[in-house]
This record gives sequence, structure tokens and C-alpha cells, in this order.
Amino acid sequence: MKKFLLIVFAATFFCYVSGYAQEYKLLWPSGNMPNYKKTAEVEKRDTTGIVRISLVQQPGIEVYLPSKQSANGQAIVICPGGGYGILAYDWEGTDIAKWLNSKGIAAIVLKYRLPDRASNINPTLSPLMDAQRAIRMARYYASSWNIKKDRIGIMGFSAGGHLASTAGTHFDKGNASSIDSIEQQSSRPDFMVLVYPVITMSKPVMHVGSRNRLIGGNPDSTALAKYYSNELQVTDQTPPTFLVHTMDDKTVPVENSLMFYQALRDHNVLSEMHLFPKGGHGFGLGLGQGQDEKWMELCIEWMKTLQSGK
Repeated sequence: MKKFLLIVFAATFFCYVSGYAQEYKLLWPSGNMPNYKKTAEVEKRDTTGIVRISLVQQPGIEVYLPSKQSANGQAIVICPGGGYGILAYDWEGTDIAKWLNSKGIAAIVLKYRLPDRASNINPTLSPLMDAQRAIRMARYYASSWNIKKDRIGIMGFSAGGHLASTAGTHFDKGNASSIDSIEQQSSRPDFMVLVYPVITMSKPVMHVGSRNRLIGGNPDSTALAKYYSNELQVTDQTPPTFLVHTMDDKTVPVENSLMFYQALRDHNVLSEMHLFPKGGHGFGLGLGQGQDEKWMELCIEWMKTLQSGK
């Protein structure tokens, strides 16, 4: 009887664990986190509805891998949204990862530092540092995670879309002379998926909350606002991009995506955009929301074209 119960327990435990991340890694080794000062601040996690994480102290990545038989070599770093004030960690993070796994895609959910955290030295720098580090880590661990180093993208929702588009327009080849092997890797994503993204830091279509938290309340004429208005940072080296937005989004106006798409076209960057008439803001996977739910399969089909080169 005891043996039977042990077998049942083991099987139940396996099923429980297999639905969760296979690995969790801190972005930065202890004591080496850049742009950090020690404070008494404590990370918070609200699980009463959507899992909301705030005051992130130890940024990290939660790695979800499909079975080796299903894996197609692609991987995506996922940046949950939340207006740069919180992370909608399951709704726009781990739920997305599980869906991507079902399509053979490795998913890396990024828990990034938020700019309103007191332990930031320069609040504007930490989110991008963390996103770049996550991409470098995906490349460094590519063989271990059964992914291809040239098929690593980034996906972001709302303010996470701003972070993803920042990573896709502000990147480097890596530091070849660094003693940290991860820092030697390129931070350029191979593609971007931007879902109802914040793009601009300029009036009249900016998302005020994201702008205020990232760069301050009155930056319209400053170099910082230009630097983080990603429609102004597109070049011919910007990665291929897939955009999704709704026309009735009252939180982050659709013009954010329209401006970025136009900039991509101006620089002959491969891009695809899908606009849906209704759905508002923050629909995540869009399950049960009519047309909005179609964005997932449209995205997968677009990602297949990147693999085939068509």
C-alpha cells in the first residue's frame, strides 16, 4: 500500500512540476548587479487576481522549454506589461510561455527591475539592462536549452512592449573582452513581437504612466524622451517585427503601433501588423474575445516564415 501511494504521489508531483518552468536563473550573480544600491525595500507579489509583481529586487528569468521532439529552435524572451509600475506576471508572462511551448517554442519570462524602485541608481537604465541581459543569457545557454542562437526573439505587452521595442532598437554586439561569458553575447533580438505596445514618449499619444515612471514627468523636449521614443530609433538593422493592437485601445492609443510600423517600412524592415476593431487594452492571449484571439495563430504563422526565409 505504501509503495502504491508513493507511486501515485510521484506521478502527481511530476504532473504538477511539468506544468511549470524547468529552470529559474537570476540575471546577475550576487553582488554584481549593475545600477543597484542596497535598500530596505522588499519585492511584493499580489496573487489575489492576476499575479502582480512590484518592487523587483532580484531580476531573473523563468525558462519554459517544449519537449525536444516538439522544439523548433526558436525562443522568445517575454516582457510582461504593467505600466513600468508592476509586472502582470502570469497574464502577460507565464500564460504566454505555456502557449508558446505548445507550438514548439522555448519561452523565457523576464522578471525585470522597475524604474520606481528605490534601489535603482538611475531609474531609467535598469529595465533595458535586464532585457539585454536576458537575451545574452538565452544565447549563452542556447545549446543547453535546445534553441538556435540566431532564432531568439523578444515579445512584450504594453509597457513590456516598450521595453521589447527598446531592446530591439538599442542593442550591441556584446563585449568581447569581458570576463563574463554572458556579456560577450550580442543583445540584438532576432525578431520582435509587440502586443498593444507603448512606443513613444512624446505627446499626444504617449502612455503617461509609463513615461512618468521611466523618464519623469516633463521630458517632452529632452534627449531622454527622444532616446526612449522608439519610433525615432528604428534603423535598417532593427529586427523583423510583428505588431498587434486594437483600434479602441483607450490606454495605449493605436498610433503607437502605427508610428512604429511606418518607421519599419521607411527603413525596409520586414514587418507585419494586425489591427482589430475592438478589444481595448490588456487582453493578453485574447481567449474568448472574438477576433482578438486570432493574433496568436497569426503570430505563429509569421514566425514560421522567419524560419523558412519566405
